[in-house]
Amino acid sequence: MARIAKKPIELPQGVRIKTEGARVTVEGPKGSLNFELMAGIKVEIKDKSLLVVPVVDADVDAKKQNANHGLMNALVKNMVQGVTAGFEKKLEIQGVGYRAAVEKGKLSMTLGFSHPIVLDLPKGVTIDIEKQTLLTVKGIDKYLVGETAAKIRRVKPPEVYKGTGIRYFGEYVRKKVGKTGATGKAGGAK
Repeated sequence: MARIAKKPIELPQGVRIKTEGARVTVEGPKGSLNFELMAGIKVEIKDKSLLVVPVVDADVDAKKQNANHGLMNALVKNMVQGVTAGFEKKLEIQGVGYRAAVEKGKLSMTLGFSHPIVLDLPKGVTIDIEKQTLLTVKGIDKYLVGETAAKIRRVKPPEVYKGTGIRYFGEYVRKKVGKTGATGKAGGAK
């Protein structure tokens, strides 16, 4: 069994869990999330804690069940954290004239292309913009928040010579040295 998955998940005040077969629904102050558990895993609720346990007599490979046990525990734990505190990823835009704005559920970015880039925001994800260059992607689903932030970054990743583009907040981009130019030295065959 996965060691981390043996620890119970503490349920904060105001969080309710419903189980219907393999489907787990977590409801909290920020919203509701549901998930289908993999075969050979079940959820037990005791007092103010939740325990993800493997089914002993399951027709599943033991090695696979062990890996799935840890995964399911992490996913349920993320659901509990999402409906109580939520998740966020910060992105920063660097470059002269680069900026972003949110209009009617769409993110519009000016990134030095001939046209503005417009991205539709998925349901359940919001973006706060500070100073037109600092974006905060927020939501209750950790996967959706991370995927949206990665999709935004993929539009114009950091460029290695100038450092312009979209990067995660605090991300270090190692810059390359450009060409030194013509020095007058003949390099090549003698």
